[in-house]
Amino acid sequence: MFENFIGNKDSWLSQKGPESEIIFSSRIRLARNLAGIPFPNRANSGQREKVFKALQEVYPYIKRFKESSFINMDELSDLDGQFLVERHLIAQEHLDKQNARGLIVSSDEEISIMVNEEDHLRMQAIASGFDLKKCWEALDNIDNDISKKVSFAFSSDIGFLTACPTNVGTALRASCMLHLPALILTKRINKILELLARISFTTRGLFGEGTQALGDFFQISNQVSLGLSEEELIDNLISVVNQVKSHELDARSTLLKKYKTSLEDNVWRALGILRNARLINSKEALSHLSILSLGLDLGIIKDIDFSKSKGGQKLIRNLFIMIQPAHLQKIEGRVLKEKERDNIRAAILRERLGG
Repeated sequence: MFENFIGNKDSWLSQKGPESEIIFSSRIRLARNLAGIPFPNRANSGQREKVFKALQEVYPYIKRFKESSFINMDELSDLDGQFLVERHLIAQEHLDKQNARGLIVSSDEEISIMVNEEDHLRMQAIASGFDLKKCWEALDNIDNDISKKVSFAFSSDIGFLTACPTNVGTALRASCMLHLPALILTKRINKILELLARISFTTRGLFGEGTQALGDFFQISNQVSLGLSEEELIDNLISVVNQVKSHELDARSTLLKKYKTSLEDNVWRALGILRNARLINSKEALSHLSILSLGLDLGIIKDIDFSKSKGGQKLIRNLFIMIQPAHLQKIEGRVLKEKERDNIRAAILRERLGG
């Protein structure tokens, strides 16, 4: 199964989505809890098992999950779990050691459901580029289908009941992953992040809550869901993301007009390091790939300069994920020490980037 994920060329990593030069991916997440059963952090072992079995019985009847897998998280190794985190299929918190943790994932990786994480169900739809409406349409249909089979905890006064108060209401979290290297280079990013916080939007790193903005990636999402409809929440995020995108484009224009020589130097140095390094860690590799991606977007570097194919950006976006520690170990088929990973990562980058 994990080998199929690595070889999946049509997942949300394909970079086929709209406006994907800046907006890496879009995601909609819904939290749901089964009526009459305590939230996972309050449930006993038997109650968690009841939720697990209920979803195991229901998911084969959901049309969107015709080709999918139901994974028992309790049976996975630590490496397997980290691999799923790196592919954005589960949150880091789903790796805890409580029993009856599950994951339902579609073959194209665009739909997944965490079972017994913070809530009984954490359903998500993810798409390449700026396509929140596509995500919502898919997830809304799945939510409706599941609700025909099980009853969700719901209040007529406040909406869906969730473990975290900020999710009460629609229990919808919409987010977009943006690549913002120019805002970093022009030192404008902090003002943008401060503004987002003031208008109740949250920013996180490449792998979600509690992670750093590695590779100049920032995940922007709504902070609360109570009092607004799903459509309003999504439209609000679309408006905010468009504004951030506009600032990034303006920063890119500034770099080209005022600092073109320095920018070109950064881009070609990044390519030189990636083509020649024998040891490179994840953080450094992501930093250089980010600059390389920016250089390709701005025409400083061409596909022919580093790639045997015409899909330079697709290659870079895949490398952002493929060089992560768990992916390297899955590719190699064995557990690797840190220095071994750094060596293999460097070799993959040299080979893929034409070094």
